[in-house]
Amino acid sequence: MDSRRLVLIRHARAANAAVDRDRPLTADGEQHAAAIGAWLEQAGVLPDLVLVSPALRAQQTWQAAASSLTSPPDVSVEERIYDNTVDDLLAVIADAPDHLATLVVVGHNPSVGEFAAALDDGEGDADARNALESGFPAGAVAVFSLAGQFDEAGDGTGTLTDLTVPGN
Repeated sequence: MDSRRLVLIRHARAANAAVDRDRPLTADGEQHAAAIGAWLEQAGVLPDLVLVSPALRAQQTWQAAASSLTSPPDVSVEERIYDNTVDDLLAVIADAPDHLATLVVVGHNPSVGEFAAALDDGEGDADARNALESGFPAGAVAVFSLAGQFDEAGDGTGTLTDLTVPGN
């Protein structure tokens, strides 16, 4: 396998809750989350595995997105994503099985946005790079092409091919 895809998704818009981990999606967030799945399907970005934060808003984002896919992939809840650090995201991605072609990670800012900016090699789609420089909004999807294995992902190792906020 020559190339792998890494897809970073920031959970859709969430409401407040007494406990951060229990924050649910807003009604708009639910619609945008479903649009994420429709976009993935239409774009042919079909994951082999999805790693999701245990936070309710991330779980709901992926559940709504998966409902739009014709063939939902395997999903694993990954506690380290909720820790919300770039180092934890790197560790989660590095642990992904070698046989995967497309890995999706559903997480939170600031780590998702910071990791996306660090991963970008500057060689990808100019519009996507400009959008990434403007921030990583709720419900955003970034698609990277990786030349190496997932455990080789790091600064400047990913080519950003798309950045979109489906449903906006």
